[in-house]
Amino acid sequence: MAVPLAIPAPDATVIPTGRRRARTGLPLALLAVLAGVAGLVAAVAIVGGIHQPRSFVAGLFGAGILMALGVLGVALFVVFWRQRHTRVLIDRTGLWLDTGARRNVVPWRTLAGVGLFQSQGRKIAFHSLELYPTGPIDRDDPVLWTLVRDEEPFRPGLPHLRYRIRIETADVPLAVAAVRHHAPHLWLGEAGRPGGHIGRPDRAGHRERTRARRR
Repeated sequence: MAVPLAIPAPDATVIPTGRRRARTGLPLALLAVLAGVAGLVAAVAIVGGIHQPRSFVAGLFGAGILMALGVLGVALFVVFWRQRHTRVLIDRTGLWLDTGARRNVVPWRTLAGVGLFQSQGRKIAFHSLELYPTGPIDRDDPVLWTLVRDEEPFRPGLPHLRYRIRIETADVPLAVAAVRHHAPHLWLGEAGRPGGHIGRPDRAGHRERTRARRR
């Protein structure tokens, strides 16, 4: 539900999700870009005869892999850079998503419950706040649509559609404390989930639905 004229409270708890991910992601993306540049230089050297590897084909193949890594690095750099100002704010009204250019809020009064999911990756743990609505939600909201997930609820009586907000491990205590402070009646506790539980937004469905609305 949108609250277009509202703003977060001055004392809202601020969780700089975009900045935290940018600190980790941007250096890795830059390393991938540098690898791509090295691959391009190697490919030019091989084709131009400046460098002659033992196997011409293997040399070009290796250079191609590095260049592909560079393309991936550029894409990741753009994503992390665009999201660097994204923040989650929690106050007496609800939980806000602020992208820097836009913001919207999921009010507490529209929720049936809020819980914390956690799963273990290969090297790190992943955490997410799960916001379960009491009624229908706009899965194509301009700000909140990337948070919407459609999955089996972990507890009977909760809806399939919910908002999922990934929270970095270092911010979990702060986020949980803020939710329990402002909406203690909604707190559902914590639950472990299978690896990769964060998932991805329904980008294809979002495109189809928004395209149909414009017709």
